[in-house]
Amino acid sequence: MTTVNRSSYKVVGTRPIRHDGADKVTGKAIYGTDLNLPGMLWGKVLRSPHAHARIRSIDTSKAEAHADVKAVATYRDLANVEDRIEEVGEDVYTSMKYVRDNILASDKVLYKGHAVAAVAASSPHAAEEALDLIEVVYDPLPAVTDVDSALAENAPILHDHMTTASFGDDSRSGTNIASHQQFALGDADKGLANADLVVEREFSTKSVHQGYIEPQNATAWWHPDGRVTVWCSSQGHFGIRDSTSTVLGVPVSQVKVVPLEIGGGFGGKLSSYLQPLAAVLSRKSGAPVKMYMTRAEVLEATGPTSGSRVRVKIGVAKDGRITGAEAWLAFEAGAFPGSPIGGATACMFSPYDIENVRIDGYDVVTNKPKTTAYRAPGAPLGALGVETVMDEIGEKLGIEATELRMINAAREGTRRVDGVINGRIGMVETVEAVREHPHFIAPLDRSGGKLRGRGLAFGFWRNNAGPSNVIATVTPDGKVMLNEGSVDIGGSRPAVAQQLAEVLGIPVTSVNPQVMDTDSIGYTSNTGGSGVAYKTGWAAYEAAQDVKRQLIERAAVIWETDAENVEYADGGLSHRSDPELRMGFAEIAPQLNATGGPVAGRGSVNPMRGVGGSYAANLVDVEVDAETGKVDILRFTAFQDVGTAVHPSYVEGQIQGGAVQGIGWALNEEYYMGDDGRMLNSSLLDYRMPTSLDVPMIDAVIVEVANPGHPFGVRGVGEANIVPPLAAIANAIHDATGARMSELPMNPAAVAKALADA
Repeated sequence: MTTVNRSSYKVVGTRPIRHDGADKVTGKAIYGTDLNLPGMLWGKVLRSPHAHARIRSIDTSKAEAHADVKAVATYRDLANVEDRIEEVGEDVYTSMKYVRDNILASDKVLYKGHAVAAVAASSPHAAEEALDLIEVVYDPLPAVTDVDSALAENAPILHDHMTTASFGDDSRSGTNIASHQQFALGDADKGLANADLVVEREFSTKSVHQGYIEPQNATAWWHPDGRVTVWCSSQGHFGIRDSTSTVLGVPVSQVKVVPLEIGGGFGGKLSSYLQPLAAVLSRKSGAPVKMYMTRAEVLEATGPTSGSRVRVKIGVAKDGRITGAEAWLAFEAGAFPGSPIGGATACMFSPYDIENVRIDGYDVVTNKPKTTAYRAPGAPLGALGVETVMDEIGEKLGIEATELRMINAAREGTRRVDGVINGRIGMVETVEAVREHPHFIAPLDRSGGKLRGRGLAFGFWRNNAGPSNVIATVTPDGKVMLNEGSVDIGGSRPAVAQQLAEVLGIPVTSVNPQVMDTDSIGYTSNTGGSGVAYKTGWAAYEAAQDVKRQLIERAAVIWETDAENVEYADGGLSHRSDPELRMGFAEIAPQLNATGGPVAGRGSVNPMRGVGGSYAANLVDVEVDAETGKVDILRFTAFQDVGTAVHPSYVEGQIQGGAVQGIGWALNEEYYMGDDGRMLNSSLLDYRMPTSLDVPMIDAVIVEVANPGHPFGVRGVGEANIVPPLAAIANAIHDATGARMSELPMNPAAVAKALADA
């Protein structure tokens, strides 16, 4: 289903081979741990064995005396920066102590794996030996590893001076609640009182990790002139530059970050972990220092997403119209404030037009690693509650699932609970795409007493943008060097290049996109929020327009006429009044230096007002083993409104990837915590992510409702697709067994218990 005028595009909407593909499939692409520099040292981190403890002393003298150790760092080597409002990754901090202490702990350790000290030595083995020589005296404290224990009366307090940041005047100290936010629209109490049916349910979920293949890494070289260069894999090298600058207390102009290829991120590689440590160790040793994490360190010391407790109440009239709704959410932030509670509260009710709604969200610190973003941060947990309750409402009223959604569907002009008034959106079209799909129409085979069920759920992600910069330089052979600042995770190089090529009317193979370091391109915000094809594509559009303008001026010089007499169309220039005068892009390119110098187009944008949210739906068939509770996915269809699919193959891949991650989140994945606050499954053997044997082929259905806030109608792609799977699978399990699942993961033990209880 599409509202996009495909006939007007020649490059946008095609499926070219990605520019970086050959290097990646042949092993030539350079990732973080591939880098080796002359005289390089190896860095390792000493991590806390306790989930919660006061640090009484840190003695590094024996490690410093080791013959192969060249530098040792503790929190004393980080800058004591005054508190201020600063964005770090996708979090906004007011306490810089939180930022510093997550790099190296000072007075307390707050999770098992919390970094306490770092060493640089001539070999990795010597560095590991040196860690054992560092003597740390701890006073262990009780730990809280979920929202219930953190909110309990007389719970251990993580931060003695933290107060609750709230919309009202009820801030208090001596609490683990970092913030309380509320969204309200209309009168929720009145709307619920006027309902003919009210359904309220409570849900709990565990922490899960993004599960990227490549561990965190960093190499740094501090130069004698006071400047430091950092090489690393991240989702935003400008963000890494800024956070490293903050922690080290040096100006951003003194920090250069070179982006290397990235082996996955999904939000988990926005934050700094090793980059400031490598820089400090390099400064102290005078040599380049390389660091990388083990898989256990990744799981124990980098941000998972939140475990949560969520309550949802929805009231409806007899005809299915929602009269009122409310929700209460408490999300684990981990050791420091900043859970993705905002993503959940802003998105959970957004598929629907609800006049009366209230949401209270709480950010709760716990003795786990600081949470970081994970693909549509927070939204899947909110959707789990809303979409499961919607399924129950439909069942009780006897209203078919898509009909209930259509009755309440958000449309253009609908005000969301976060205050945003929808522009042109695709919720209705997404519902229609589900109804028309063969999967929806096909009967489900339940013969032979098999416990099979079909589940449906919808979801929304608001998408984000931010500043972006592109420089497009025309070469004498008729090509374009496209320099951008957005890290490419899932195929954004071709998507950005396609938008530039569309404007210039040239083949995308004539464009060479490169991701530049922080000294070589203007500030570009992180690769996150499903924003790169949107914002950097728009910057490429503006750069291409700049190139066109300059080429028109150069053709006017060559033809000795005024610029207004020259027209650029279909990849070539022509004289408006003399049809004989024509030049293609490749013809004028060799003449540019002689007619005024090289042509370089610039595009700098921050297109926040044009961001368009994306709607998604999942339709899933499952089979449940009545004896063991094991759930098998039989068929899975994922739908998403993407605006305009610039490169349909990569759009489909993003949809499929989000669906598979959602399947793992729903059925298997969790941080399994011991009573002492240790993670007990800190390897990929024990932390159970789905493999190709666990999932069927995901049928990705692209819905295209053009976004009027973008030159090519682009919306975000990467995140909305992970929002519905949790609820869709829960609804399918109910359809198969009659049991309503209220806890994640829905692993065999949990499902078997639910079957026994039912």
